[in-house]
Amino acid sequence: MLKSKINPILTLDYMIHEPENKYFDRKLAKIKPSDLAPLISAFANAEGGTIVIGINDKTLEIEGVLAAGADRLNDFINAPKDYCKPMPKNEYEYLDVVNEKGLQDKLLLIHIFPSQEQIIQTRKDETWLRIGDRTKEVKGLDLRNLEYSKNTRRFEDECTMDATVNDLKQGLLTQYKHILNAEHLPTEQVLKARGLMKTIEGRDKLTNAAVLLFAENIMQFYPNCRVRFVRYEGNTAKAGTQINIVKDKSMDYCILKLVDIAKEYIATQLREFTALDTKTGTFKIVPEYPEFAWLEGIVNAIVHREYALAGDYILVSMYDDRLEIKSPGRLPNIVTVENIRHTRYARNPKISRVLTEFGYVRELNEGVKRIYSDMEAFFLDDPEYSEPGQQAVKLTLKNNIVMRKIRQKEQAIGNIGNDIWEQLDDLEREILVYMGSRRAVSRKELEEQTQKSRGTILKRLKHLSDLGIIKQNGRLRDPQHSYSLK
Repeated sequence: MLKSKINPILTLDYMIHEPENKYFDRKLAKIKPSDLAPLISAFANAEGGTIVIGINDKTLEIEGVLAAGADRLNDFINAPKDYCKPMPKNEYEYLDVVNEKGLQDKLLLIHIFPSQEQIIQTRKDETWLRIGDRTKEVKGLDLRNLEYSKNTRRFEDECTMDATVNDLKQGLLTQYKHILNAEHLPTEQVLKARGLMKTIEGRDKLTNAAVLLFAENIMQFYPNCRVRFVRYEGNTAKAGTQINIVKDKSMDYCILKLVDIAKEYIATQLREFTALDTKTGTFKIVPEYPEFAWLEGIVNAIVHREYALAGDYILVSMYDDRLEIKSPGRLPNIVTVENIRHTRYARNPKISRVLTEFGYVRELNEGVKRIYSDMEAFFLDDPEYSEPGQQAVKLTLKNNIVMRKIRQKEQAIGNIGNDIWEQLDDLEREILVYMGSRRAVSRKELEEQTQKSRGTILKRLKHLSDLGIIKQNGRLRDPQHSYSLK
């Protein structure tokens, strides 16, 4: 099968019949070499791609390139160098084919690789980007966002013209100077030393990073510096008359306060499971998720999100079976969902450094590795990273509540023996499984859990008590009366 040696997915059949897409484009050999510049820039600024020269993009017939002559082919090969700045990394190859006239011919494939930390422009100072099967010139705000994504420009390093040192939390600044052993230095000097303040035309200006980290009223400057927590009842988000949101809280603070506020609030929403250790006869409390995993996920979202995306915020969604942490912006630079466990890169290095100095952030990516190891230690699935819509990063932690229920059932059978278990009806088994993860339960609690009447529950409790499986705690009319496993 005839195919590219550099990109084996490009078979001859693929290049002829597959619609042009984000990663390849067809051109005739009649095209001017200079006219390839926008396409080269577009592929390099996106995720790379291949220009296939010698196939008619209208009729899909193979016309080949030999008729263009050696000089024209050499100009095609040199187009990335001659018509773009800086020259993107590229390779070329020829494929032997039979053209539409039945003659031996060749296709020229020019492979353009993605530029990681540079914007590739044409010699005319134009910047292009490949979006789907289109090559689009990028200008204005779109160009600035592209510069942010390539880290040729950092939003955190740009200065804000409005904020002054008086708009920052003085307590946090004092704490920061103490951490740096710099209490004796002026605040402005400390901020400049950390790249959080710059002198522009003789005037000191705070950077976006400084305001995001320390602002007294973050809403005045960056209303998107927010963590929103939404808790749903069930495993899906519903809307309209079936809306199932049970908690919805927005937290709007500067970054150094946001981490603590988000941690304190979300910790109150996470559940704990109490299980009886049959070997020791004692109860153990098992958290829904390992604390480090969910907290590190939130800290990473706050530190590495794209703050230039106005109007978007970090969304933490809690379902019965999982916790999702969604952060604005794609993964930074060379990091992908496949290599995130081992690849280190900071979109906002100055913000990251300050949070590291405050003790919130571990060495880059060491925290991600521990998220994996802590989830494994809790017998939970690996964390899942994804990029929904290519405009956000989402971390999903699954609590495996189904498996916990299975384990609770197995534990209940182990406590009483299979012979007795087989004598019980479904409701009695449900009661025992529920009681197996709690120290004690009330009759009313069991009614709510099982949706059964008072008389039905009392009948089952009496039967279980007569079998010697459970015991009563306190007098029947005592408001604190409860039941527990023997």
